[in-house]
Amino acid sequence: MKQSFYDLNYADLESILNQHNLNSSAAAVLFNWHYKKKENVQCTDNIAKGSLAFIEHNFDFSLPEIDTVKESTKDRTVKFLFKLKDNHKIETVLIPFNNKYSICLSSQVGCAMNCSFCFTGEQGLKRNLTTSEIVGQFIQAWRWLATNRPGEERILNIVFMGQGEPLHNFDAVKKACEIFLSQHGTSIGVQKITISTAGYIPGLKRWSQEIPGVNLALSLHSPFAEKRNELIPINKKYPLDEVLTYIDKVPLNKKQFITYEYILIKDFNDSPEDAKKLGTVLAGKRAYINLIPFNEFPGARYQRPHLDKVERFKEVLDTFKIPTLIRGVKGDDVLAACGQLNSKI
Repeated sequence: MKQSFYDLNYADLESILNQHNLNSSAAAVLFNWHYKKKENVQCTDNIAKGSLAFIEHNFDFSLPEIDTVKESTKDRTVKFLFKLKDNHKIETVLIPFNNKYSICLSSQVGCAMNCSFCFTGEQGLKRNLTTSEIVGQFIQAWRWLATNRPGEERILNIVFMGQGEPLHNFDAVKKACEIFLSQHGTSIGVQKITISTAGYIPGLKRWSQEIPGVNLALSLHSPFAEKRNELIPINKKYPLDEVLTYIDKVPLNKKQFITYEYILIKDFNDSPEDAKKLGTVLAGKRAYINLIPFNEFPGARYQRPHLDKVERFKEVLDTFKIPTLIRGVKGDDVLAACGQLNSKI
């Protein structure tokens, strides 16, 4: 069975070529062809015939198949449903901003975290994605832009905020980041990649040593244990205080912050008392807060609060001098907004 080329970081590929007494310069050629140029045909230039034969015999260059595409009529957000080789499906979102795009990647088929505010949680966890399935989302989305929105193939930010808990699939996500960051690969800047977590401590323990510099976002959503237990059940196993202790150990660059995501739910966690407690918990930290009014989905038990209540919540946080942004909603008309992904529908 052939190995996926897209499961290999640059060092892996060089090592394989060296082990078979082949010129490792082919690694640079292949990475340039498949990650910088993102071509969908095989490269034959500047690679020796023996190396080409080995590559053709041993490597698989297939990518996840685009099953369906939904485009928002409101804001041009694009949601992809990808079909994997075992017929499982995942969703990926392209989010437009200032003639560029952020891409929201999935890391698992479904999710084990069972967060009550998230549509993905209703799927349960089917399996982890491979590195090639993560990287493939990026490449296929880029190629779609090149074909359908020529001249707009600028995906400058990567956020692991799609389906799944990224730190629950640490090894594959880490290797995908290595490929995205590689100067031979897509050359995405280290602070242009953000990994979101519900607070999975085993992954946080590995963070500082294995993927330093990549941005971290915590799904916080309530500073009160009882409420957070309902929203994020793993809070019972990994309480917020312990999670914040590990996050405080993550090394940050000079102008880098930890992002704290806070979904505002009507009459649940949107009171001034919630805001004051949140401000108290995060005061003094290098924190940036994203306030996200709840995005409703079929069967959701929660509702979105009125904007005036969201703004009052922010006003309380402003008194703590913590940078806070009310995140705009994009793609909700095609169930592509935060918390709305579910590849079973």
